[in-house]
Amino acid sequence: MKALMCGLVGSVLLCLAVAGHARPACQTDDAVPWQRVAPGVWVWHPVAPGEVSAANAGHVVPTSVVIDRGQALLIDPGPSQRHGERVRASLACHFGAQLRWIVNTHAHAENVLANSAFADLLASGQVQVLASAATREGMLQRCPACLASLTAKVGTEAIAGTQIVLPSRTLAEGDVLRVGRYRLRVMRVEQGHTEGDLVLWSAQQRVLWAGGLVYGNRVPELAQGSVDGWLRALDRLAALRPRVVVSNAVSRAAAKDGLPPALTDTRAYLSDLRTEVLKAMDQGLQASDATVVDLPAYRTWAGHSERQGFNAQRAWRELEPVWMDQSASPAPPAASPPRGRCEWPGKAGSTAP
Repeated sequence: MKALMCGLVGSVLLCLAVAGHARPACQTDDAVPWQRVAPGVWVWHPVAPGEVSAANAGHVVPTSVVIDRGQALLIDPGPSQRHGERVRASLACHFGAQLRWIVNTHAHAENVLANSAFADLLASGQVQVLASAATREGMLQRCPACLASLTAKVGTEAIAGTQIVLPSRTLAEGDVLRVGRYRLRVMRVEQGHTEGDLVLWSAQQRVLWAGGLVYGNRVPELAQGSVDGWLRALDRLAALRPRVVVSNAVSRAAAKDGLPPALTDTRAYLSDLRTEVLKAMDQGLQASDATVVDLPAYRTWAGHSERQGFNAQRAWRELEPVWMDQSASPAPPAASPPRGRCEWPGKAGSTAP
């Protein structure tokens, strides 16, 4: 085993080698501003969250890491080679941790393209990149176009050196990842935000990694999604009673028996979208009129102008067969809730399919 060699240079601890991982020189002006959200769990929040742009270099979702006893598990490493290099240097220099796994929760560029910075560790067998089978297939099909799209939005300099690196191993429900004392269980692979949303659950800390299923003050993206599948997934996540959710946003429950607000807010948006689309069908509108489903209560959310019209069209295509089946059924009893709405356990006035 190689010896651990550390020297103090200024205020920076330079660790040259540990367990076969080369340690990069530490740059204090490029340090990652990690924030601790639970024991052993650290998050790098976006500085300028919102839509992907040159201003944020594609860093619009949190990068998170679980660290204990010198081991590290990285979840959704980020959008680029440069972003991943900063994470890699920080894991070595700030935490002194050996990276063992990278998890890609779903096939979106801003989550997975930083795999590129760890390609040499993957090739040498020191690191594994993990994902659901559906996410790996989605990356294989879409990542070339996503890389080109991201480059157009953030510029060639921000994305320089970024290559597509696919997962090396697939995960399935029931698998367990062990990081020191912590255990992260792979939950049901959902089909809500994408075709394969990987969910990780730490029952010890009551921390839930929800992939792209939970948004914070940002309109959800339905491009590869399903309204009803997403609502069912959120119900299953809520049943776990997480204290902290790490997803497209990081959200913490305000009360011991409460839910993280981003989880309930995401569900409220999707439920309202479903209800208003079905209402428009009841009113005799056509699919071409779906843009009238504007949901003004969410106009202050990032991405409303970019995605609301598309989401309405996408929801319309999905829900039209549901509406037709309901219209052909006998009228429900007078005491039944309105079509498309029912109570969400534990939250009065919430809706679900």
